[in-house]
Amino acid sequence: MKVIVDYDICASTGACTQIAPEVFEVRTDGYLYILIDEPGEELRGKVTQAADMCPTAAITIEG
Repeated sequence: MKVIVDYDICASTGACTQIAPEVFEVRTDGYLYILIDEPGEELRGKVTQAADMCPTAAITIEG
């Protein structure tokens, strides 16, 4: 699977970082970063939940 963030609509609320801190991080500059853009299947549940909980729907998953 591949994680994609639309940074044009991402509000960097950090909801995804609370659900999947292995994959997402909001740094001190206030911006969201993807730590693993192709996480393993063992993280699919967390990444899917993070995408579902994103208040701006900025996270999508391919594959």
